Formats: sequence, C-alpha cells, structure tokens
Amino acid sequence: LTNFVTVILFTFQTNILAELKNWKLTLTQHYRLQVKQETEKHAAHVKQLCNEVENLKELLHTYEISIARKDEVITNLSQALEKEKERVELMRKFTLWRIQQVKASQEEYANRLADKQFRTTLMKKVWAAWRSLNALKWKDKVARACQLRAEDVCVQLTNDYEAKIAELTANLEQTKAEILRLHSERDQYEDTMKKAFMRGVCALNLEAMTMFQSK
Repeated sequence: LTNFVTVILFTFQTNILAELKNWKLTLTQHYRLQVKQETEKHAAHVKQLCNEVENLKELLHTYEISIARKDEVITNLSQALEKEKERVELMRKFTLWRIQQVKASQEEYANRLADKQFRTTLMKKVWAAWRSLNALKWKDKVARACQLRAEDVCVQLTNDYEAKIAELTANLEQTKAEILRLHSERDQYEDTMKKAFMRGVCALNLEAMTMFQSK
C-alpha cells in the first residue's frame, strides 16, 4: 500500500511538474510574442517620429527661406522709402529756393518801380519849376501836355507793376500747390509702404499660425 501511494504521489507530482512546465512554456511564448509585437510597435513609432522630425526640419528650412526673403523685401522697401524721403527733401529745398528767388525778384522789381516813380515825381517837380519860368502865353499849353504825359507814364507804370505782381503771385501760388502735391504724394507713399509692410507681416503670421494649427 505504501508503494502504491508513493507511485501515485510520484505520478501526481510528475503530472503537476509537466503541467507547470507547459504553462511556463506557454507563458514564455506568449510574453515573447507580446515583446516582439511591442518591439515592432516601438520601431514603427520611432520611424514615424523620425519621419515627422524630418518633415519638421524641411518645414523649418522652408520657414527660414521665407523669412529671409521677407527680410530682403523689407530691406528693399526701407531703402526705397529712404530714397523717396531724400527725393522729397530735395524737392522741398528746391521749392524753398524757388520761393526765395521769386521773392527776391518781386523785391527787385518793386525797387525798380519805386525808382521809376521817384524819377517821374522828380521830373514833375523839375518840369513844374521850369514851367513857371516860361512865358504866360504858352504856359497852360505846356502844363497840360506835361500833365497828360506824366499821367500816361504813371498809368503805364501802374499797369506794368500790377501785371508783374499778378504774374509773380500766380507763380507763387503754383509753387505752393506743387509743394502741397509733393507732401500729399509723400504721405500717400509712406502710407502705402506701411500698409504693404503690415500686409506682409500679417500674411507671415497667418501662414505660421495655419501650419502650427494643422500640426
């Protein structure tokens, strides 16, 4: 009986060990399969991340090129704006010089006219003194003739002076209008450059925002 029990226990132990060995083998194979699957998943994930990194590098390179081009455009626009400012400044100086020349011409003409008027007045006085020395019979005749001549001279001088003043005034108004036009063109150009610059910056910001949101 003891031997029989011993055999049964040995057989039961052998079966248990065999079953445990089978379980161990099954679990080992299962874990190996899981490890292999996880390794493959990890490799695929790493490859995907590497591809995304490469794509991001290419996108970064594209952004760098775009930014460099935009910087170049901004530099060119700034240089053009500086040149336009210099041109407007030269036009302003030229206009001021022209106005000074017109004023000097007006003053010179006014001085000449004053000299003519002074000489005319002096001639009238001399003529009046000389007329008083002449005989009475032709005194009135000569006086009337001189008076008419003096009046004609005064009228002619007055007309010439008024015409010259009108011409100089028209030139001055034209010069002022040109100055206003140049100022207006400069303001419009500066406003256009600012708007173009802001549109470029906004377009760049929108493009960057779109790319980041898509990623």
